[in-house]
Amino acid sequence: MGNLVILGLIPPTGRTQNTRDLSTVLKSLDAECRNCSPISPLQCINRCKAYKLKNELRTLRKAMATPSYVKDLFNVLKNETRLHILQAIANGRYSVDELQQVLKKSGHSHSQGNITEEYLHPLATVGLVAQAGDEFYATMFGDRLTQPLAHFREFAAKLPAHSECHEETLLQSLLAGPKTFEDIEAVISPETTSRVLKRLCKAKLVRTRKAKDYIFFFKSKRDPGKENLTRTQKRIHDALSQEGISAGRLADQTGLSRRITYKYLRGLRGKKLVFSRRTPKEYRLTVKGEKLASALQQVQQIVEDTWSSCEIVMQDTELTASTGGYLNHALIT
Repeated sequence: MGNLVILGLIPPTGRTQNTRDLSTVLKSLDAECRNCSPISPLQCINRCKAYKLKNELRTLRKAMATPSYVKDLFNVLKNETRLHILQAIANGRYSVDELQQVLKKSGHSHSQGNITEEYLHPLATVGLVAQAGDEFYATMFGDRLTQPLAHFREFAAKLPAHSECHEETLLQSLLAGPKTFEDIEAVISPETTSRVLKRLCKAKLVRTRKAKDYIFFFKSKRDPGKENLTRTQKRIHDALSQEGISAGRLADQTGLSRRITYKYLRGLRGKKLVFSRRTPKEYRLTVKGEKLASALQQVQQIVEDTWSSCEIVMQDTELTASTGGYLNHALIT
């Protein structure tokens, strides 16, 4: 019974923080099915939690089989009202009338027709919401997504609502570390790279250094002992690292102004003790960008895990159909 808690098949009051993946849960359910002896096939269909879960996964697989599914999913989620509704019905079943009251309490006034067409229908299309009679509830898949989406609402408006999701792709790729413009062109379409970066920088999700910080200064192999250096020149020369350093960072370390730092660097370059090199412009995540990128990555991982579980269910169905099997097992799998 405990295995079903994390799947949204047991009322929210009975849920625990179980993090096992779906494939593990499905194996456990199969073991329970083998020891189950329902009185009738109808009882098996109506009461069996395992049957309901597997049937839900079969339905979800049809939606996930669409090549543009992940893009469609992200576009559906980039809406604050939809996320609000999903969080609400993850804690219980609601009619459209009840959802209308929930939204009113949060300061949003919508007609019931608008709630159904603009919010519930898109959520249902990507498999996050299902309907039973007059009530709507979060599917197992929708319930699993509520945790990584808990802080997503604050970022929903920062991403384009209807897009090819290049922003989401780039944010996730930057979790691995900073990338140059050329690196980014290999991740998303070169035709859109400039526009996507501009949008993410404006939203303060991605940042880059100031123009002057792309020039790094290095020590040359020339012996400084052969030159008559002033105390300040020696101080700046000693502060140069093997990896190179920008003039701004050098000024901060030596406590000198940037104007004075540049003046003495020019003198050291004249003595051939220092040389400069322009480094590629790099883009990296801000603190907010990293938070959003991590949430997107968690969503992506849940999608992949759920797809794998859907495939397991379909394989079991095909195997059962080809080998016959007991009546209750055929109904479950």
